[in-house]
Amino acid sequence: MRWKHFLILLTLVSSNLFAQKTAVDLGNWIMYFGQNRLNDQWSIHSEAQYRNHTITPNNTEQLLLRTGFNYHLETAIITGGYGYIGSHIYLSDQATPEVVEHRIWQQLITMNKIGRLKLEHRYRVEQRWVNDLYKNRLRYRLMVFLPLNKKTIEQGTVFIGLYDEIFLNTRQTYFDRNRLYGALGYQFKSNIGVQAGMLHQETNGGGKWYLQFALTFNTDFRRSD
Repeated sequence: MRWKHFLILLTLVSSNLFAQKTAVDLGNWIMYFGQNRLNDQWSIHSEAQYRNHTITPNNTEQLLLRTGFNYHLETAIITGGYGYIGSHIYLSDQATPEVVEHRIWQQLITMNKIGRLKLEHRYRVEQRWVNDLYKNRLRYRLMVFLPLNKKTIEQGTVFIGLYDEIFLNTRQTYFDRNRLYGALGYQFKSNIGVQAGMLHQETNGGGKWYLQFALTFNTDFRRSD
């Protein structure tokens, strides 16, 4: 019953946030993540995020498209890839993004377990071309998964997902942003899961809450024979 109590608590907290925030104070992210397995060592990362200035998905803040190649080790994944990010100013009359970013990125994810808890440490380096400027950025994210009705996350599991991620620039203003996230998830099948929760993003310009919906859909092209 613990997951039902958590769902009720999440609903109450979300309702309270909605009541206190104006339309601009609360945004919305709709996300897809995929790990498309080619063989035992390699897979393709696929990702799309539609981010909105407001709670309703009709005021685009960013469109993020990211892909890359993953190399799988026993308890780690090494990735390198490319990302496109188009950013829009709130209530702008311009149809195209005011800021366009092309990004090359590399990352290492290591995984371990403590009892029922699954921990993911993600280290990411980014080379960013933002309009006419070149920037470098470092990121670290600690994510924790806690299955509620089963011992591990498998088909039919309700789980909690929590993470904190810090972003650092390599010069000038070193602190870029911090993201704190909490969500309730459900694993429909071994390769399909969803999460719904809240993220708070703190930047040098202030903080903002985002309601988040995420779909994870992993495909496997390995030959069964």
